[in-house]
Amino acid sequence: MTAYAKIKTATEGAAHRITLFNPERRNAIGPMMVNELLHALQEAQKADGVRAIVITGEGKAFCAGGDFQQMSAGRGGDQLPYKGDYADLLLAMTKCELPIIARVNGPAMGGGLGLVAACTFAIGSADATLGTPEVNVGLFPMMIMAVLTRVVPRRKLMEMMLLGEKMTADQALAVGLLGSVVPAEGLDAAIEELVKKIASKSPITLKLGLRAFAEQDDLDLATALPMLRGRLGDVLGTDDAREGLTAFLEKRPPRWTGK
Repeated sequence: MTAYAKIKTATEGAAHRITLFNPERRNAIGPMMVNELLHALQEAQKADGVRAIVITGEGKAFCAGGDFQQMSAGRGGDQLPYKGDYADLLLAMTKCELPIIARVNGPAMGGGLGLVAACTFAIGSADATLGTPEVNVGLFPMMIMAVLTRVVPRRKLMEMMLLGEKMTADQALAVGLLGSVVPAEGLDAAIEELVKKIASKSPITLKLGLRAFAEQDDLDLATALPMLRGRLGDVLGTDDAREGLTAFLEKRPPRWTGK
């Protein structure tokens, strides 16, 4: 497994956990962490038996936002080949063919909130706070705007970006940034339950479904529907689709092979 400096990785059953590791700066994200995350996403998608990716933060913070010190210093210190910048990371997350779960264990600000928005699922601790505070230091959440606009209603998003105020976990739930909120002590159990549900589905079906979702995301309806008709044919041609339909008719649980 690849050695990283700004993240930690571990496979726990069907889940591949990626932990943002910059504790002295509340897991702020800079160029090195971004590059390592791109490598880790690729590594997870190639790993046998992994059905979901979980992204979280070390300690009591998810990610405090951009690491201004590292950004102002530029790239440097990377031990791995360069894969891309923050925009490349968000794009890779939205095109990932494994579900990505944000385990929001604490503050998720700015660039950290962008990671949450780019994930497939997001479960937050009840004491987590979320926001786009960039405007308070004379900046603007330019790149994360692209993923936030896909999950947050327009008026609320404008309020977030222009005022820079923090939201509670329950407020984030109300606008769609979080899919569920649980007590801090129940966060791991909630993640485990979600991974269990994902692992009970056909892996090839989820892979093809996520791939098709990413492909149709920016298409107009007249273009998307014929494309998706073809993708449905791809799914129907899998062994798992035949097994699922047979199991349904025989009133038994399906036995997935991932083919």
